[in-house]
Amino acid sequence: MDCRITSLLTLIAVAALSGTSHAEDTDATAEQSALIPAIEIISFDFLLNRFNKLTTGSKDYDVTLSTIRRNLRSSWVVDNDPFKTNQFLHPYQGSMYHGFARSTGHDFWESMGYAFAGSTLWEIAGESTPPAKNDLIASGIAGSFLGEPLFRMASLVREGGSLPRFWREVAAAAIAPSAGYNHWQYVKRFGEFVSHDPVFYSRFQIGPSSLTQNRSGTSTALKRNELLADYLMDYGLPGKPSYRYERPFDYFSFQATGSSANVFESIMTRGLLLGRAYEVGANYRGVWGLYGSYDYVAPQVFRVSSTALSLGSTGQLWMSDTIAMQGTALTGVGYAGVGTLHGVDDTDYHYGVTPQALLALRWVFGQRASLDVAAREYFVSGVANARGGHDNIARADAAFTWRVHGPHAIAIKALWTRRDARYPDLGERTQSRGTVGIYYALIGHDSFGAVDWRH
Repeated sequence: MDCRITSLLTLIAVAALSGTSHAEDTDATAEQSALIPAIEIISFDFLLNRFNKLTTGSKDYDVTLSTIRRNLRSSWVVDNDPFKTNQFLHPYQGSMYHGFARSTGHDFWESMGYAFAGSTLWEIAGESTPPAKNDLIASGIAGSFLGEPLFRMASLVREGGSLPRFWREVAAAAIAPSAGYNHWQYVKRFGEFVSHDPVFYSRFQIGPSSLTQNRSGTSTALKRNELLADYLMDYGLPGKPSYRYERPFDYFSFQATGSSANVFESIMTRGLLLGRAYEVGANYRGVWGLYGSYDYVAPQVFRVSSTALSLGSTGQLWMSDTIAMQGTALTGVGYAGVGTLHGVDDTDYHYGVTPQALLALRWVFGQRASLDVAAREYFVSGVANARGGHDNIARADAAFTWRVHGPHAIAIKALWTRRDARYPDLGERTQSRGTVGIYYALIGHDSFGAVDWRH
């Protein structure tokens, strides 16, 4: 009961600002509700507290009025709960908050406000431990950077496809559970999300991957072979004349990779927050502006997770009548956690301010094949890190996909990651891992996603 009472006080500011009104922006629905997502977030946090207490038995969930008053008065700290809890489960928890608000008529920014409120509530009244500012970033910001692509993909599933309506609803609810629940309960009140018919490219692939290079450092466990399943979607690809980039995440890229070795090998999202479309000549179309991103990467020997803002551009160039090149280039700064995977302690990691960069390119060869190349780098600095020192992490991958028949294809993919760390108390450390694999690929719409505005 204490959790629910305090939750209402925490969310009342957001509810008061939002109100029940008619939206006036390009993301408008017929109606908004401030009360419904507030009640849902309060209930969700209360039930999550009880579930965690029941399944873990930890005293961290023994919340009382005394612990709430103490957390309201105490300074916010940087905690070191298990890495997956802080850097994956907290963003996913934030995506639930975001989905509750997004599916009740609120736009992206209002929904991020609810995610912040829900995260604040959890830090103060969901746990008895001191509130953590790193968790607020993970749930409030990364939660929305993850939640918006999930919300958009779920809406896209509902809009069409070969599946019957019932199974489309089930699939959409599996992608974004909180939004799926509200859609089932309140679709007649809040209506359907309007996507404006984006051009998108989707690909699912699954297959075995084998180790080609390894330097495990202090990591104590390693599997040489693993089964990988990967899903990618590029949404709102530039070039369609009637499509406008007026809302956050009208362009986004989402990629998630599951592994038989450690369940989640990576989850990476990036989306255009503020920007505009542009043209260069007759053969190039693009968008540029401010992007938000959330990355979680764990290639068996180490792990890194970053929430960032970047400046950059996404575009497509027709190189010939049948060959197109698509690409994204970003540079920005984030807040990241990094550490050894399977080390002595699951809390053996640290945070830092993180300059980072991304270059991703795809060459599309008609309807027959594509070549994808991507490179990322994260420099986790000693700023905001009492230990000093730094980490430099690089990740590169290349994949060639050949369409065999219809949506069915075969792909060969190489992946390489490396971490160079230097800390006064630990000295210099290097960890790296390289793999190569062959995959069955299923391509959405029998297409590699090239946008043809020339006809």
